[in-house]
Amino acid sequence: MQDPRHKKLADLLVNYSCKVEKGENVLIEAYDTPIEFLEEIVKSVYEAGGHPLLEIKHARLMRALLRGATKESLAAIRDTELHRMKNMQAFIGVRGIYNAKETSDLTSEQNNLFGSEWMQPVHFQVRVPDTKWVVLRYPTPQMAQMAAMPSEAFEDYYFNVTAGVDYTRMSKAMDPAAEYMRKADKVQITGPGTDLTFSIKGIGAVKCDGERNIPDGEVYSCPVRDSVNGTIQYNTASSYHGTTFTNVKFRFENGKIVEASANNTKKLNEILNTDEGARYIGEFALGCNPMITFAMDEILFDEKIMGSFHFTPGNAYDETDNGNKSAVHWDLVCIQTPEYGGGEIKMDGELIRKDGLFVHDAFKGLNPDNLIVK
Repeated sequence: MQDPRHKKLADLLVNYSCKVEKGENVLIEAYDTPIEFLEEIVKSVYEAGGHPLLEIKHARLMRALLRGATKESLAAIRDTELHRMKNMQAFIGVRGIYNAKETSDLTSEQNNLFGSEWMQPVHFQVRVPDTKWVVLRYPTPQMAQMAAMPSEAFEDYYFNVTAGVDYTRMSKAMDPAAEYMRKADKVQITGPGTDLTFSIKGIGAVKCDGERNIPDGEVYSCPVRDSVNGTIQYNTASSYHGTTFTNVKFRFENGKIVEASANNTKKLNEILNTDEGARYIGEFALGCNPMITFAMDEILFDEKIMGSFHFTPGNAYDETDNGNKSAVHWDLVCIQTPEYGGGEIKMDGELIRKDGLFVHDAFKGLNPDNLIVK
């Protein structure tokens, strides 16, 4: 029996996020996702007049593929996927999580090869700048466990924070915030273990209102590449390439991460040594989804947490480009609500947010009281 929430979410992806038009090619790439949901996406694409293409993948098979991969074998995959991606007008990426540690035994060399020979050329260089794209997770028992919730309760939560958000209302509230950030220069962030300064002058700002991620809710910019100085201590767990990192700390000098530590300092530094750009920051963003209030070690959710910010080692987006290129783009999250220790964000000396709540007039519309429809 079909879950009616599947149809609502599929329509959001196709008609709001990707705005599929008649005759457009839409690649639906799914990892470990139930057929019933994919059926609804295919139907929605057809109803919009688009041409759906399906790619079904599995994390376990991806592990097998990468364990034996060479630069030559990945080149064949890269060239094939590049040809297809260049013929797409839209991309919908859905990923179910059945074992969050499936790829945890891949070596740094294997992960780096995957990033440089596959992800960077296909997704960062073509899909991200040249298609209308959206990515999301599908609720699984593994995700419910990550959220410390029963499966049924998590499914209700999932559809509430994804298809249950008024993204049109959120988008309007983001306009003055994004405009303020486009004109800003100096940023200072303070909190437990954190005292950072950097510039976003001339970089720009982009509002994320449901067109690229579901769930969504962030306004992002990017530091001037060599302007970051100070320290940051992230207070949420974050998994990357199957390894979970906690208590990640960075020290910056002139933009570069010169010291890095965590529960697994060795592997953390292996990631940061992927390429030159991995030790520089490619994104600074303010999270503001009013319905996401806790961390569950799932970046697509955690980076949208109300009262959070993420400060991202690695590749910069074209829309807010500081010149930093990398096979890494790791959205590490710090929450500044009182429950997580609080903190402040200032821009050009003006207090923007304190202890997770916006206090500046340009940003107040993004507080929960203004975004949650009562």
